[in-house]
Amino acid sequence: MIGWILLGVVALVVLFWMVAVRCRHGHPAWEELRQYRYAHRGLHDKKHGVPENSLLAFRRAAEQGYGAELDVHLTADGKLAVIHDDSLLRTAGEDVKASSLTAQQLGQYRLEGTEERIPMLEQVLPLFEGKGPLIVELKVEGNADRLAQAACEMLDRYQVKYCIESFHPKALMWLKRNRPEICRGQLSQNFVKERSGLPWLAAWVMTNVFTNLVTCPDFVAYKWKDRHRLSLFLVKKLWRGQEVSWTIRDPQAMKQVEQDGCLSIFEQFVP
Repeated sequence: MIGWILLGVVALVVLFWMVAVRCRHGHPAWEELRQYRYAHRGLHDKKHGVPENSLLAFRRAAEQGYGAELDVHLTADGKLAVIHDDSLLRTAGEDVKASSLTAQQLGQYRLEGTEERIPMLEQVLPLFEGKGPLIVELKVEGNADRLAQAACEMLDRYQVKYCIESFHPKALMWLKRNRPEICRGQLSQNFVKERSGLPWLAAWVMTNVFTNLVTCPDFVAYKWKDRHRLSLFLVKKLWRGQEVSWTIRDPQAMKQVEQDGCLSIFEQFVP
């Protein structure tokens, strides 16, 4: 009797796991998105004065035929700043938060000791009109709905090809409810191993992309060194979802993930 109960429990766990990682399949954007590799935060090169997430880095990526991944924060006045960290300490040497400043205030800072300024999204988008696609990451600071709406409204103004991703499931929920036609993706990694600061259960859920149950993304963008997981296997084999690998830093790793059908987000070398 106990054996049958245990078998039933295992069967329920397996069924839940299979359903929880569901993805949407067959988005028409993949016809274009799969043709490109994506320069992480633009084709940056710190040694040669090309900062990450700078107009110079994005211009280089577009001119050399790559797509690009970029990060978007909502500023205090509702503008869209293209920068990875909310804190400017690492990128601009000042311990202030992009989300607490206006666009005009952000324009006073220089990136990585160069003359490059923190760009706004509307400055980056024209560089990719008629060029490679963009992977737009939404950096949520307690403002998932406002950020997602503002990003979509800005992207609507330009003739660019793109998809949108975020670590935060609430941003994907907004897209699912309000802009289901947009190709959307769940970012993840092994949060349990990384000691991310999340409670253990939340870290386990996010590591295994169980939030897919409610967000139903078109793709999962996963840290490539953490990618050998049951959840990703089911995403691809059961649901035929697309995997995107970040961040690839050598040609051999790129070859490996692309052979597995993944899209590559790369940096520190030029493929």
